[in-house]
Amino acid sequence: MKQLYSSNNIVFFTEAQWNGPMTREYNNMRTEYAWMVGTDAYHLCLHHNIELKGKGKFKLGIVITPKEAPNVVDIPKLRKYCDKIAIMQEGPFWLYQDYPLDKQIYYFNNLTQCDIIFTHNEQDRKYYKGLTNHKDVRVLPSLMIVDGPKLGPLFDNLSDENRSGIMIGGNMVSWYGGFDSLMLAQSVTDEIYQPKMGRRQEGEEQLGLTQLPYMDWDGWIRELNKRKLGIHMMRTHAAGTFALNCSYLGIPCVGYKDLDTQRLLHPHLSVDDGDLESARKIVHKLWNDLDFYKENCILTQKLYKEKYSEKVFRERFKI
Repeated sequence: MKQLYSSNNIVFFTEAQWNGPMTREYNNMRTEYAWMVGTDAYHLCLHHNIELKGKGKFKLGIVITPKEAPNVVDIPKLRKYCDKIAIMQEGPFWLYQDYPLDKQIYYFNNLTQCDIIFTHNEQDRKYYKGLTNHKDVRVLPSLMIVDGPKLGPLFDNLSDENRSGIMIGGNMVSWYGGFDSLMLAQSVTDEIYQPKMGRRQEGEEQLGLTQLPYMDWDGWIRELNKRKLGIHMMRTHAAGTFALNCSYLGIPCVGYKDLDTQRLLHPHLSVDDGDLESARKIVHKLWNDLDFYKENCILTQKLYKEKYSEKVFRERFKI
């Protein structure tokens, strides 16, 4: 039967509580939603009863496994609706090892049963290839959607004038490495900003920074665009949206090179995990050497267009 749901015959299965297409009109365009737009995909909630009577099958179903409930993913059931099933990595590659043992085994079995394993980074691809010996393990690059009825005017009106201070990428927990980022930022300025995330600790705002309230993605882009420099010493490597957002805006970002968006978009500003000595030197050079700073502003925007634009994503994405 003819597929009526998406022009690309792709569906994403996630724990988000809605069914339907994702459109460019949405203003909170997180990574998973950007993928849906970039692949012209439909969305179905894993927790809902799925009914597709009379609509045919999708060519590809991409499953984003819920962090807290990997056992809701039923590969044989989803195959009723899709010719192929892919599992997209959620969080860092080691996250599943914090599950109870039975859920670890369940997750591993799902990986071996699916047709494609999608990962965030090349490091992750190597990990899952070695873990499963699966024949088809690929990187699905992170994506930004920068046009449409709501987002288009936002991005058209952004300016790089009057930027100041530093945005650090996370809170004071090991997941984000926020304390490391703060120490580097404080070595050059006292104008430091930080987004409020789910893992924040009470009292972080007393450390001499401005903690921003939780905001949708479009509000985040507005706030990030006001800053001169990004620092994100986060050892938990996953989608890498902080480095990606900085790159689109032409903001240099210092971070760890095992994250693809950091290494590929900020090549002169990326260091080995834990190498704060080198990171500190880079931060000081960016802050004090205007030519070096401008060179990296120009370079990262150029690399974004070459490697991470929606046009490039669509050209490279294959079922």
